[in-house]
Amino acid sequence: MRAYKHVGTLFSILLAALLFGSIVPYRLLADDKDTSNPPTKSATAKSDGAKIEAPAPLTERERWLLDRVELLEKRVEELETKGSSPAVPAAAAASSQPGSLSPSTSTAASAADVTPAPTVAGANANVIPTEKVAASAAPQAIEKGKSGAAKVQSTEPFAFADFTWLNGNARTKESPMDTKFFTPEIRADVDYIYDFNHPRDNTIGGSSEVFRANEVQVTQLGVGGDFHYDNVRARLMTQFGLYSQTTPRNDASPARGQWNLDNAYRYISEAYGGYHFNALHGINVDAGIFMSYIGLFSYYQFDNWAYQPSYVSSNTPWFFNGVRVQIFPTEHLKIEPWFTNGWQSYGRFNSRPGFGVQFLWRPNGWLSILGNQYALGEDTLNTPGRIRYHTDDSIEVKYYDNKERFLDKAAFSLTGDMGCEHGGGVSCAGNSVKGPKQSFLGYMFYNRLWFDNDKYGLTLGGGQISNPGRYLVLLPPINGATAASGTPYFTQNPGDPYKAWDVSGTFDWMPSQYITFRWEYNHRAANVPYFSGSGGVTPTSCPTPVLGNNICGSPGAFVPGFTPDLRKTENRLNMAILVKF
Repeated sequence: MRAYKHVGTLFSILLAALLFGSIVPYRLLADDKDTSNPPTKSATAKSDGAKIEAPAPLTERERWLLDRVELLEKRVEELETKGSSPAVPAAAAASSQPGSLSPSTSTAASAADVTPAPTVAGANANVIPTEKVAASAAPQAIEKGKSGAAKVQSTEPFAFADFTWLNGNARTKESPMDTKFFTPEIRADVDYIYDFNHPRDNTIGGSSEVFRANEVQVTQLGVGGDFHYDNVRARLMTQFGLYSQTTPRNDASPARGQWNLDNAYRYISEAYGGYHFNALHGINVDAGIFMSYIGLFSYYQFDNWAYQPSYVSSNTPWFFNGVRVQIFPTEHLKIEPWFTNGWQSYGRFNSRPGFGVQFLWRPNGWLSILGNQYALGEDTLNTPGRIRYHTDDSIEVKYYDNKERFLDKAAFSLTGDMGCEHGGGVSCAGNSVKGPKQSFLGYMFYNRLWFDNDKYGLTLGGGQISNPGRYLVLLPPINGATAASGTPYFTQNPGDPYKAWDVSGTFDWMPSQYITFRWEYNHRAANVPYFSGSGGVTPTSCPTPVLGNNICGSPGAFVPGFTPDLRKTENRLNMAILVKF
């Protein structure tokens, strides 16, 4: 009986436990619905231990939690993207291409699907509108609005296509030394010039690129780069080699005042600082010395299709000293006003600065239209009241592009210039009581072909100018003459005639985007003697010769201080190694 009694008691306990086990899970399940907590395993099983049922549907709280997790994941991706390297602005630029992004596309998917458009590292001022700081300060391609819908932000100007094919623009697509704060830049231009006139004293002729002959020379070596952080921007590029001597000699402004500006700036090609404003598609304000755009060709030979450019480029400014404001209303357009000391001058020639503006429009990846206008500068030394006007306009067209063929690309550039001066004894309208005609009219045309995936290049081109008064013609530095000193052997008086033309053929081998091996033949001609010949004219009376010095006794030898040998034609073979990092 005791056994049955204990069995009865045990049975009562088991029954109570069973009832409790069936009631409590049910109660927990009911509580879970009230509190929106996830269901437990026991709640999904039958009380008799039979097979497990299918999971219960998600509650409202569960769905809310999953949505929150997804939003947090997207936000983390946005923050990681914002904190990454400035490759994002290129993706932002690519978002302007049709079909790449739409306002309804999610942020994560958009950032993953965008392919950055090719951009140029170490941008040259004449073709690249914004330095890297502008890109790093630009808003992201997609930003989440308060409503949760994605909206497209402004894109980086001119980043929608690859413009490394342009004449005057570097073809490098990346900088191997780039950092978040500084993009270093190194340039080298080493050449050997064979002059068929055989100047025996290496007299520098009227050229902006080709100087001493029959020698290996460092024409230009530059070290510097771009600083960019927190919308602040600055650029410094030094210049060593022949450029440090030949560039200042073409500027007469240091002769005004008592300060050696030609020495102060001699070893600087670019030096400016500025700020990027996040308005429109970007606004840059810069002050200092920066490259000029007039003449299309770049100051740096690595960027150009030819080594010795035609007269339109060679006789117009290579630099400006002043203030510029770069305004980008759209990703296709730049408007850039200038306030400068003068026409390629470190200082003012007289009492009035120069003013100008550039318009650059690139509606697509194969067309670039450039317009430069300059006015009101008094740019003749010690001649106040003589005002200069100039218009320089270029069009560049890439008319063929097929990477599958050996001839993979073709493009041309056409540039036309007009200008004049009036006042101070000269006239724009023509010979009159106000003075003789002082004007400039010229053009140049180049056609470029690329082969074997841009490994080889062939350029044919040339141009012509007419410049009565010679106010833009580079002065041959005969006997050390400069733009300030002048020379009686090549005068620049009002009305002095000057007409000239040239043709050239250039072959490039480009095994890497950072180096170019260049061979070029160039023929130049003028209507007056202008180019260096093989020697000077022996004077009728010779100074007492120094022992061992046979200069005076050599027929045709050049004697410093005497009449040089100037000719109407010049033929040169230019060979150069050009490097840019």
